Amino acid sequence: MNSLRNRVTLIGHLGADPEIKSFEKGVKMARMSIATTDSYINKDGEKVKDTQWHHLVVWGKLTEVVEKYVKKGKEIAIEGKITYRQWNDKDGNARNSTEIVVNDLLLLNGKEASKA
Repeated sequence: MNSLRNRVTLIGHLGADPEIKSFEKGVKMARMSIATTDSYINKDGEKVKDTQWHHLVVWGKLTEVVEKYVKKGKEIAIEGKITYRQWNDKDGNARNSTEIVVNDLLLLNGKEASKA
Protein backbone atom coordinates (compact mmCIF):
# COMPACT_ATOMS: atom_id res chain seq x y z
CA MET A 1 0.00 0.00 0.00
CA ASN A 2 2.98 2.36 0.47
CA SER A 3 3.47 2.51 -3.29
CA LEU A 4 0.07 4.22 -3.61
CA ARG A 5 0.84 7.13 -1.28
CA ASN A 6 2.29 9.49 -3.91
CA ARG A 7 1.40 8.16 -7.34
CA VAL A 8 0.12 10.08 -10.34
CA THR A 9 -1.04 8.64 -13.67
CA LEU A 10 -1.87 10.98 -16.56
CA ILE A 11 -2.57 10.81 -20.27
CA GLY A 12 -2.11 14.03 -22.20
CA HIS A 13 -0.56 15.88 -25.13
CA LEU A 14 2.72 17.79 -25.06
CA GLY A 15 2.42 21.54 -25.53
CA ALA A 16 6.02 21.99 -26.73
CA ASP A 17 9.11 19.92 -27.48
CA PRO A 18 10.85 18.69 -24.32
CA GLU A 19 13.75 20.71 -22.95
CA ILE A 20 16.77 18.41 -22.50
CA LYS A 21 19.65 19.25 -20.14
CA SER A 22 22.91 17.35 -19.66
CA PHE A 23 24.83 17.27 -16.40
CA GLU A 24 28.12 15.85 -15.16
CA LYS A 25 28.84 12.17 -15.68
CA GLY A 26 26.42 11.99 -18.62
CA VAL A 27 23.22 12.34 -16.56
CA LYS A 28 20.35 13.85 -18.56
CA MET A 29 17.09 15.46 -17.55
CA ALA A 30 14.03 16.43 -19.59
CA ARG A 31 11.41 19.03 -18.70
CA MET A 32 8.09 19.12 -20.50
CA SER A 33 4.43 19.93 -19.96
CA ILE A 34 1.36 17.95 -20.91
CA ALA A 35 -2.25 19.05 -21.11
CA THR A 36 -5.12 16.91 -19.86
CA THR A 37 -8.68 17.82 -20.79
CA ASP A 38 -11.86 16.80 -19.02
CA SER A 39 -15.37 17.77 -20.04
CA TYR A 40 -18.60 18.09 -18.13
CA ILE A 41 -22.10 19.50 -18.51
CA ASN A 42 -22.65 22.74 -16.57
CA LYS A 43 -25.88 23.83 -14.86
CA ASP A 44 -27.11 25.39 -18.15
CA GLY A 45 -26.72 22.07 -19.98
CA GLU A 46 -23.67 23.25 -21.94
CA LYS A 47 -20.65 21.03 -22.48
CA VAL A 48 -17.56 22.63 -20.92
CA LYS A 49 -13.95 21.56 -21.50
CA ASP A 50 -11.48 22.02 -18.67
CA THR A 51 -7.79 21.81 -19.61
CA GLN A 52 -5.06 21.48 -16.97
CA TRP A 53 -1.31 21.75 -17.59
CA HIS A 54 1.11 19.48 -15.73
CA HIS A 55 4.87 20.07 -15.49
CA LEU A 56 6.93 16.88 -15.87
CA VAL A 57 10.55 16.07 -15.06
CA VAL A 58 12.27 12.97 -16.43
CA TRP A 59 15.71 11.73 -15.32
CA GLY A 60 18.24 9.14 -16.47
CA LYS A 61 17.78 6.61 -19.26
CA LEU A 62 14.11 7.47 -19.73
CA THR A 63 15.31 10.91 -20.87
CA GLU A 64 16.91 9.24 -23.91
CA VAL A 65 13.47 7.90 -24.93
CA VAL A 66 11.94 11.36 -24.46
CA GLU A 67 14.73 12.99 -26.47
CA LYS A 68 14.33 10.55 -29.36
CA TYR A 69 10.55 10.02 -29.60
CA VAL A 70 8.60 12.70 -27.71
CA LYS A 71 7.70 15.89 -29.59
CA LYS A 72 5.14 18.70 -29.38
CA GLY A 73 1.59 17.38 -29.81
CA LYS A 74 2.55 13.77 -28.99
CA GLU A 75 0.12 11.92 -26.73
CA ILE A 76 1.79 10.13 -23.83
CA ALA A 77 0.79 8.30 -20.67
CA ILE A 78 2.98 8.80 -17.61
CA GLU A 79 3.26 7.45 -14.10
CA GLY A 80 5.19 9.35 -11.46
CA LYS A 81 5.06 11.22 -8.17
CA ILE A 82 4.25 14.81 -7.23
CA THR A 83 7.12 16.94 -5.97
CA TYR A 84 7.37 20.57 -4.87
CA ARG A 85 10.35 22.86 -5.45
CA GLN A 86 11.16 26.23 -3.89
CA TRP A 87 13.84 28.66 -5.04
CA ASN A 88 14.64 32.36 -5.32
CA ASP A 89 14.66 33.96 -8.76
CA LYS A 90 17.34 36.40 -9.97
CA ASP A 91 15.50 39.26 -8.22
CA GLY A 92 15.39 37.39 -4.90
CA ASN A 93 11.67 36.60 -5.08
CA ALA A 94 10.55 33.28 -3.62
CA ARG A 95 9.16 30.92 -6.27
CA ASN A 96 7.34 27.61 -6.00
CA SER A 97 6.73 24.86 -8.52
CA THR A 98 4.69 21.68 -8.49
CA GLU A 99 6.12 18.99 -10.77
CA ILE A 100 5.63 15.33 -11.52
CA VAL A 101 8.79 13.25 -11.53
CA VAL A 102 8.12 10.60 -14.19
CA ASN A 103 8.97 6.95 -13.40
CA ASP A 104 7.36 5.37 -16.46
CA LEU A 105 6.22 6.61 -19.85
CA LEU A 106 4.11 5.11 -22.62
CA LEU A 107 4.06 6.59 -26.13
CA LEU A 108 0.56 6.63 -27.60
CA ASN A 109 -0.87 7.52 -31.07
CA GLY A 110 -1.35 4.44 -33.21
CA LYS A 111 1.59 3.03 -35.17
CA GLU A 112 4.21 4.91 -33.15
CA ALA A 113 3.03 3.41 -29.87
CA SER A 114 5.69 1.62 -27.87
CA LYS A 115 6.46 1.16 -24.21
CA ALA A 116 9.46 3.12 -23.00
